[in-house]
Amino acid sequence: MSEMLFFVITTIVKAVVILAVMASLAGLATYAERKVLAYMQRRVGPDMVGPAGVLQIVADMIKLFTKEDILPANANKFIFLIAPLISAIAAFAALAPVPFLPEFEIFGRTIRPILADINVGVLYIAGVAAVCVFSPLAAGLASYNKFALISAARAVVALLSFEVVAGMALLSVVMVTSSLSLVDINNYQKGIFNWLIFKQPLAFVLFVMASFVECNRTPFCLTENETEIVAGYGTEYSGMRWAMFFIGEYTNMIAASIIITLLFLGGFNEFLFIPGALMIILKSSLVFFFFLWTRASWPHLRVDQLSMLCWKILLPLGILNVVITGFALLI
Repeated sequence: MSEMLFFVITTIVKAVVILAVMASLAGLATYAERKVLAYMQRRVGPDMVGPAGVLQIVADMIKLFTKEDILPANANKFIFLIAPLISAIAAFAALAPVPFLPEFEIFGRTIRPILADINVGVLYIAGVAAVCVFSPLAAGLASYNKFALISAARAVVALLSFEVVAGMALLSVVMVTSSLSLVDINNYQKGIFNWLIFKQPLAFVLFVMASFVECNRTPFCLTENETEIVAGYGTEYSGMRWAMFFIGEYTNMIAASIIITLLFLGGFNEFLFIPGALMIILKSSLVFFFFLWTRASWPHLRVDQLSMLCWKILLPLGILNVVITGFALLI
């Protein structure tokens, strides 16, 4: 088999595997969240369908697939229909430059568990994350619903604001590692004392907080705050179109957990006797659990509190961190 044919086949296989695994994990994540929140709030959670309620995922899929797809009378039909797709497609597209596991060999050939090893992976992820803004904006504008419109405006404000904060955090990481490649950033962190969470603790905090906004998670979930404005930008959606927003949300959570691990927690570098593949799974699972833990522990912030936190506290801290990092590198 020629090298070109092998490259084409492996790329197609990796793309299919990433889509299948991440879509399955997004469904499993909904079950995990419901069980974790139930445990923390002294409830039972799903327990009727299948062992420990695990088949509740299948029941939910059947319900969503068979539910009526409603289209509001005065909605902009085309934009209304494609808005959920933007959310899901952008979430999966962001996974292209992410190295999920260390290299391994099959039949004498080296397999790299990354779809596209581009040297600007961090910049690519930041660009794709910016595309996600269009999903709630388009959904809210096209729905012909005042509550969805208000939510869309709030979503754009929150997402754009915290993208600046995330950019400041990523800039510090790039300055330290001198690379935009997630593979290079991972390789830089060989040895626990080289983990960037110890060298850039403030950047870690800033990026995690920005990830909460990007993933629409409590306490920074003003992109869709159903406790205040009905069901946010998705008020008029039903069935699978409504589910597409949540597939995108949970895929973003899983992707964010992996990216945080690669950027700050040593990635898939081995630790003592624990192999690298197991390390990245354990650390990503811990970050994902932190997303759930926070939701069970903290109330929502108001929109003015979130904006003040971003522009008056986090952004100045991000700029200060970049300046300090620059001086440290010069010295």
